[in-house]
Amino acid sequence: MNSVVAGITFRAVLGRRRVLLLLLLPLVLLGLAVLLRALGSTDEKAAITLMQVYAIGTMLPLLGLIAGTGTIAPEIDDGTIIHLLSKPISRPVIATTKFAVAAVLLAAFATVPTFLAGYLLLRGEAGIAYGFAVGSLVGGIAYAAVFLLLGVVTRHAVTIGIIYAVVWENLVGGYVPGARNFSIQQWAQTFAAEISTSGFLTASVSMGFAVPAVLIVTVGSVVWAGQRLRVLSLTGDE
Repeated sequence: MNSVVAGITFRAVLGRRRVLLLLLLPLVLLGLAVLLRALGSTDEKAAITLMQVYAIGTMLPLLGLIAGTGTIAPEIDDGTIIHLLSKPISRPVIATTKFAVAAVLLAAFATVPTFLAGYLLLRGEAGIAYGFAVGSLVGGIAYAAVFLLLGVVTRHAVTIGIIYAVVWENLVGGYVPGARNFSIQQWAQTFAAEISTSGFLTASVSMGFAVPAVLIVTVGSVVWAGQRLRVLSLTGDE
């Protein structure tokens, strides 16, 4: 970790227009929770559906894309990364710091609103709010690493990331049984189901698979991003 790099990265991400998206997506979640509460639709099934479809299935991967790529991809695109790479800072340290910033942003803009929405709907009933908060945190950490790596290896990170989030995570990972083992969204729901006692929430992936999968994907992506930065040309070429 490098505090200077972290500070610069926080200011860069939160100072751009993407901070509006970081705020908009969780506000929609909280708005939906308020609406369901006002309509009296606060049963477990409705709350879990909202959490699965929007909080974990839509909001989390999109926030992961915004935060993960936003910590480094714009610097690579406009060439300012060259000034950072020319400093006597280990490139794996740069990658680790960028990942940590993305993970913190996801905890703030995804995990906290997910818990608040769940608690607003059901309070502490069946551990749903706590379960999905933990699932959001774990999934957010994995997304931060994957999208950070994507931002380092390609200049088309946002486009590829959207395709990945929509096609793989929501379509393939959501409906093809064998592919669910390789979906971050499904891993997040596994952690949620492990904590919650609701009968409406079941996991498609076992904890025995989800835990090592999250660790391998997270650590592997951050390490790979650091190694990729090692060979990134100081002329700005990929």
